[in-house]
Amino acid sequence: MDFSLSEEQTLLQESIARYMQNDYPFTERQKVVQSAEPFSAEHWRSFAELGWLGVQFPEADGGFGGGAVESMLMWEQFGKGLVIEPLLATVVLAGGVLRLGGDKAQKEALLPGLLAGETQAALAFAEPQGRYNLADLTTKAAASDGGYRLNGYKAVVLNGPSADWLVVSARNGGGQRDAEGVSLFLVPMAAAGVSRRDYPTVDGFTASEITLADVEVGADALLGQEGGGLPLLEQVIDEGILAVGAEAVGCMEVLHKDTVEYCKTRKQFGQPIGKFQVLQHRMVDMFMEYEQAKSLMYMAAMRMDEGYGPQAQKAASAFKVQVGKSGRFVGQSAVQLHGGMGMTDELNIGHYFKRLTMIDTLFGNVDHHLRRFGSL
Repeated sequence: MDFSLSEEQTLLQESIARYMQNDYPFTERQKVVQSAEPFSAEHWRSFAELGWLGVQFPEADGGFGGGAVESMLMWEQFGKGLVIEPLLATVVLAGGVLRLGGDKAQKEALLPGLLAGETQAALAFAEPQGRYNLADLTTKAAASDGGYRLNGYKAVVLNGPSADWLVVSARNGGGQRDAEGVSLFLVPMAAAGVSRRDYPTVDGFTASEITLADVEVGADALLGQEGGGLPLLEQVIDEGILAVGAEAVGCMEVLHKDTVEYCKTRKQFGQPIGKFQVLQHRMVDMFMEYEQAKSLMYMAAMRMDEGYGPQAQKAASAFKVQVGKSGRFVGQSAVQLHGGMGMTDELNIGHYFKRLTMIDTLFGNVDHHLRRFGSL
């Protein structure tokens, strides 16, 4: 199997790697996290100018026509930089629904601002009772004056505090957990009846709890087929799994390399602790876990590029399971081998581990994806 990259893919990977190294060091990231702003507007403009926001969008929509492999390469580098900007929420999730399900008018109205970095978006799909089941919805969409009236509650809406518009999943038919009857709607954050409670997440991002109370939207707010939004939502979430999984692989690479370097310089009993065989074994185990996750990352990306279907879904779930297991082992080992230093806020190790912990729960944890893999 050919794992070599094209010239364009190599240039994309190298350009992001250089930006992370030169313009986005850990100290810069921490300044953003500790500021009053949820992310850096300056870096977001740079991402847009460099074309990274449009990599996965077709050329007809103003993008660059990249696929899953290009997304994988980008997100692996973003993971190394521990990027705090809302690329996942705006570009992959909300933007992904618009890319796959939006009609010409919807795309013309929203994509230019999104790709230019001028507008923010979020996907409101999770509900407290859902337990990772995308079809388990209590949010309702009722027909109203030629449009729809939305009522419900959405939890952990990533980038909610900054979003200008939302993609909301709601049920307009069927039972609470039925596959049929799920629809997706475009909702302006400023619409009457939309209220939110904002908060920071443990890994430095922001999210909102959003309540929809008699929110009126027109018929043109419907994305895709009425009642047929679940397959579209599933595909976007699997694309999100590839993105955060590749991000996790980038995080694991940094944790492993930094831990090896620390063990070469930290001395105990008159010699570097890296000379102790038991610690060498632990670092080899960390490397093996990282490599296993990276191998499944390649497989998931290639399956996605072959076409979305059961094989791509299985690959996404297998990758998510491995990321959950490997991320925990690598993160815990890095903190342990750094000793007390690994627990400090000033060192990057704990921040990477926090991000890996959050990625494990995003879009379904290990147990959920083991069950999904078995059912597929």
